[in-house]
Amino acid sequence: MKLGVLGAGSIGCYVGGRLAHAGHDVLLVGRPGLAEELATHGLTLTDHGGSRWRVDTPAFATSPDALADRDAVLVAVKGLDTPEAAAALARVLPTGRLVMSLQNGVGNADVLRDVLPDHVVVPCMVPFNVLRMGDGRFHQGTSGHLVAADGLASPVVDAFASAALDLELHPDMPGVLWGKLLINLNNALNALSGLPLAVQLRDRRWRRVMAAQITEGLAALRAAGIRPVPFLPVPPRVVPWILRLPTPVFVRVARQMVAIDPEARSSMWEDLQRGRRTEVDLLNGAVVALGAAHGVETPVNAAVCAAIHAAEAGEDVAPRVDALLRRPGRADPPA
Repeated sequence: MKLGVLGAGSIGCYVGGRLAHAGHDVLLVGRPGLAEELATHGLTLTDHGGSRWRVDTPAFATSPDALADRDAVLVAVKGLDTPEAAAALARVLPTGRLVMSLQNGVGNADVLRDVLPDHVVVPCMVPFNVLRMGDGRFHQGTSGHLVAADGLASPVVDAFASAALDLELHPDMPGVLWGKLLINLNNALNALSGLPLAVQLRDRRWRRVMAAQITEGLAALRAAGIRPVPFLPVPPRVVPWILRLPTPVFVRVARQMVAIDPEARSSMWEDLQRGRRTEVDLLNGAVVALGAAHGVETPVNAAVCAAIHAAEAGEDVAPRVDALLRRPGRADPPA
């Protein structure tokens, strides 16, 4: 198979690079600046377990037109750019080709299907964090395995397996995507904190805000009749309680659920650092919108959205952050 990646950023380069390292024909499509970086340094991939993969000369293009001969395209652009990406694929990709969405949020596959009705569109969930480190290096900082919708063609599943990328097929992808979105609500908090993910999660004040966000999300999902699929090895309703645990207890419990190394940060932190639009409206904003549609109040998620938008505009968000951290927790276990 000839594979393409549209949106060669952190996730696109990492997943595409792993497939290329396994010997597959992979074409990355991204920004000219990254094309120059990879031409100079090559592509180096590392993970939290100490593994390392190297692709000396990754195939890279800066125009989606180069994807015309691909059998399958992995879409890894930011969710806000999905309509533009779909239009580009509709223009160049022959009908009947496979299009996989490896994006944050819950509605990207629907956007792609609307524009690409004659293609096979498959939603996927990427559970791990990847950070762009510079000089062509991309680092997977947290653990987890990929999930895709049932019915994905076996050659694609085999390609991921050959790259040692675990890929689970699941019958309820809306539930999977909402389950991940609840955890992804911390992306904005990590960006606002300015801290490495492991450091931020050791601060009970930030965990209380995350717990409040997830509690609002669960209430909105219940009102909408949507059941989130567990993203962690515990039911989603238990996650806020775990987050509110005293830090020494939380650290012991969390260590059994997910691996996080000291280099991990959220993609939203990276977006703010690089002056790019964030996906907060597709994450926290999705909870706000779902709550509004079903009469559920979501003030914490709304406040986080406002803080991120202020940060995007270059404002000093310290007062907003202080206000968030002063919010009382609910049903906190004893300290």
